[in-house]
Amino acid sequence: MFESLQSRLSGVFDKLRGRGALSEADVDAALGEVRTALVEADVALPVVKDFIDKVRPRAVGENVIRSVTPGQQVIKIVHDVLVETLGEENAALNLGSPPAPILMVGLQGSGKTTTSAKLALMLQTKEKKRVLMASLDTTRPAAMEQLKVLGEQAGVATLPIMPGQAPLDIARRAMASAKVGGYDVVILDTAGRQHVDEQLMQEVAGVKQLVSPHETLLVADSLTGQDAVNIARSFNDRVHISGIILTRVDGDARGGAALSMRTVTGAPIKFLGAGEKLDALEPFFPARVAGRILDMGDVVSLVEKASETLDKAEAEKLAAKMKKGQFDMNDLASQLNQMKKLGGMKGVLGMLPGVGKIKSQLDAAGLDDRILTRQGAIIQSMTKQERAQPDTINGSRRKRIAAGAGVEVSDVNKLLKMHRQMADMMKKMGKGGRMPQMPGMGGMFGGGMPPGFPGRR
Repeated sequence: MFESLQSRLSGVFDKLRGRGALSEADVDAALGEVRTALVEADVALPVVKDFIDKVRPRAVGENVIRSVTPGQQVIKIVHDVLVETLGEENAALNLGSPPAPILMVGLQGSGKTTTSAKLALMLQTKEKKRVLMASLDTTRPAAMEQLKVLGEQAGVATLPIMPGQAPLDIARRAMASAKVGGYDVVILDTAGRQHVDEQLMQEVAGVKQLVSPHETLLVADSLTGQDAVNIARSFNDRVHISGIILTRVDGDARGGAALSMRTVTGAPIKFLGAGEKLDALEPFFPARVAGRILDMGDVVSLVEKASETLDKAEAEKLAAKMKKGQFDMNDLASQLNQMKKLGGMKGVLGMLPGVGKIKSQLDAAGLDDRILTRQGAIIQSMTKQERAQPDTINGSRRKRIAAGAGVEVSDVNKLLKMHRQMADMMKKMGKGGRMPQMPGMGGMFGGGMPPGFPGRR
């Protein structure tokens, strides 16, 4: 998400960073490029105008003109206004007293049912809430069955299906069941349509009046661009949404919908959905997203994700082996799997500062998750003994491993070289030495890392 906007803004601000002083004309020229970048990113025109109107008075002030680093000052101002536009800080769910009803609304195809299951799983695992899900969708074939299956996959209770009931009756039964069953949260998945119509709005309004939800969350597909803004406005006018969940953000290179919807509705973006997996739902932190857009990275989110994802027992086991100077192919395979859990190559690199500047080089180098898969296949093609003692892998064994993994012998050589470099690094760290620059990174990704990365000069 925001890739194209990030790329455009990085180019604009690189010009500013290199200037010793900025005139009002320089600032106006830069803001003109920022305006164009926002329009190209599908941000609504009124939002673009409001954004520039907020930035310009601050950017041409005396504090910037007389600053030692005026370019950096302008970037900070743009960052601050981005944060203001996106919503200042993360907006937590208002759960209140149990059972707390959460109404999920949106158009058909926006990912509403899957998002309901994702939200339920997150509340159940991270917030330790007992959650009941209920489908009010009586129009889409197998909609109720879909939620039931997702509930079984997530380990979340779903309301038993009773054919022939109207949405209001299902909502009433769901709230009664939640009270009797001692549930903390009830997630009500309403029906969607292909477009906003009166029947849909009346149905949603009726359910809202009946259950008085603590949250009314609009699920919107970020790929719909400008139309997502119109959809958000329509729902907000009729049922007053309290928050927004953007789905398919992993496929949106523009991201204008996020900037626009918050401004148009006044409702905060609360979650982002990236991917089909049930754990692929993350809280929306405006400051962190603003940092990603301006290529400042999001190391905080990366660390949080790592702490949630990485296996503590495995980490302790690896630390113990490091002290002995041991690091075999099984350990390397474990590290590759951990990388996949963190979101793969692009997921990790996207959270690191400055990566946006060399995105084209990374793409040209072919840095994607296929590399991790290929390296995993090479390790799997080794025997148990070879994985434990990689030094025993001679020329004939390399040919056999390459044939088994469906790769070239050169790919096996690169992996073995990377392992050797990482093993040496682990040995130094185990002896109490300082962590050296990771020379293995270049080899890790097929020797195609761009200049400026470890392993390249």
